[in-house]
Amino acid sequence: MALSPALTPVLFTGLIGWAYYRRIRGSFGRQPWRPRRTGFRLAFLTFALVGLGMAARYVPHVALAVGGGLAVGALLGLLALQHTQVAVVDGKRWFTPNPWIGGALSLLLLGRLAWRFGSGALSGGAAQMSQNASPLTLCIAATLVAYYLVNGIGLMMRMRRLATTIA
Repeated sequence: MALSPALTPVLFTGLIGWAYYRRIRGSFGRQPWRPRRTGFRLAFLTFALVGLGMAARYVPHVALAVGGGLAVGALLGLLALQHTQVAVVDGKRWFTPNPWIGGALSLLLLGRLAWRFGSGALSGGAAQMSQNASPLTLCIAATLVAYYLVNGIGLMMRMRRLATTIA
């Protein structure tokens, strides 16, 4: 049974929607600490950071936007980390992230991508997309990447300190 090429955009859109649902859901309420998942996420975000660096280097007129987004994201990550609570409950480590900063950044990127998709900017091939590279979209993406990197690294450090205090 072969998959119809006409279903590919629908399935891809559904996959992106599911990923965003999980990302936004993970910004609210107490979350169990999963060091392997966090390590995998940090590795993926590092790969995304390299991609953003390449875009800043090779795509015209986006370097300042990417750099500004990285700086804002790092500052927001530090701010959110200050408002993240960590605790040990029944011998397991948990954290409660700041829901507003991460959720707002995720919705901002989703809204921007929807705007770009609705305006037809993402309907061309890869060559057309590099010509239509939006500094605003890359700035928002850089903000998110830096936010989640700083927040993830900081949370990992706090959880390690918490593990040494309970051991």
